[in-house]
Amino acid sequence: MSHDRSNQIHIQHHHNYWQIQFEAMASTCEVLVDTDDSQLVQRLAHLISKETWRIEQKFSRYQPDNIVYQINHCEGGIVQVDAETAELIDFAAQCYTLSGGMFDVTSGILRRAWRFDGSSLLADPEVVESLLPHIGWEKVRWLNPVISLPYGMELDFGGIGKEYAVDKVWLLATEHTQEPVLINFGGDLRVSGTRRDGSPWKVGIENPEQDGQTQGILEISQGALATSGDSKRFLLKDGVRYSHILNPMTGWPITDAPHSVTVAAPTCIEAGMMATFASLQGEFAEQFLDAMDTPYWCIR
Repeated sequence: MSHDRSNQIHIQHHHNYWQIQFEAMASTCEVLVDTDDSQLVQRLAHLISKETWRIEQKFSRYQPDNIVYQINHCEGGIVQVDAETAELIDFAAQCYTLSGGMFDVTSGILRRAWRFDGSSLLADPEVVESLLPHIGWEKVRWLNPVISLPYGMELDFGGIGKEYAVDKVWLLATEHTQEPVLINFGGDLRVSGTRRDGSPWKVGIENPEQDGQTQGILEISQGALATSGDSKRFLLKDGVRYSHILNPMTGWPITDAPHSVTVAAPTCIEAGMMATFASLQGEFAEQFLDAMDTPYWCIR
């Protein structure tokens, strides 16, 4: 099912670059192209938005007719997946192993217990407890290309989907032009290289305390940045701030994590993985990142 959404693409010309904007994956998706070629920009806008919406349609758990829906409703039966889905599942399995079980794509069902709307309303402990038996990647049977989930379990690619889309779109853009591009989906971004004049791209890091305000400016000439944090989604009760990043083993929020963690890496999916892993470390986020020997910025 694909209906035309081309009227949702906004293209603007600025002093020395073009800006393409559209909405996907609950984020504003923005692509900057450092070029004078307006026809190239139109072409890229069409290709990039189409690919992003394809990924959203395919891997969103909100769609009633995609591969994720089939897997989540297999009720213990088996589902055979295509190569692209298998690649994403393999990556999710790798994240689970590398994080010691803390990064778990089966933990999305905890959304039934939690609403991170800035209020002081914590989840009902009994509801959280009732969901825990349905969480745990080790319970999933995955033998590429066949997957089987026990009854009541779900996969949720929300934690890796946006970064995956950034990398796919980066590949697509760099196949179609050598002009410099910056792809930014809701703060997760990747560049193709320096700008035409040889200068780096300048990117603002958002201040988690003040919406829309920047905390600082980063310069990026290659690779990717991804941010994990609770600036938009949290709860506040008795002076304790509860992050929307949940511990899949307890079903409760990680406490004492930085408000935001931004990590630089060669690809967006790697940067996102490291930023999330760091947030899952709570008060030890900085120690974890120091040990990883990767450039990072934490705001506490």
